[in-house]
Amino acid sequence: MDILVIILMAFGFLFFLGGAVGIIRMPDFYSRLHPAGKLDTLGIMAMVAGLALYNLHHFSVGAILLSIKMILIVFFVFMSSPTATHSIVDAGMRAGLRPWTRKKPVKGKE
Repeated sequence: MDILVIILMAFGFLFFLGGAVGIIRMPDFYSRLHPAGKLDTLGIMAMVAGLALYNLHHFSVGAILLSIKMILIVFFVFMSSPTATHSIVDAGMRAGLRPWTRKKPVKGKE
């Protein structure tokens, strides 16, 4: 069971790391929201699942209830993250923030 906890925590770390790199590397506001929304949600799922399993080492009613609370937190993050991302994109569109476009090279100036 310890190996499964370590694997879940490592996957969670990799998802968070990928999300951080994606946020830094993406060119504009809208494309940065994609790694922020997707990879951070997957990272929290893997890490909290690992923590919930680790918490069950001392099998008691309190440990089970705490693990259920952790899983409920992941559920609520899964439910609220797409809604929050959509609201942020809508606020950016209403504020007049234009999406990034790649500039095409002009002939003769390549």
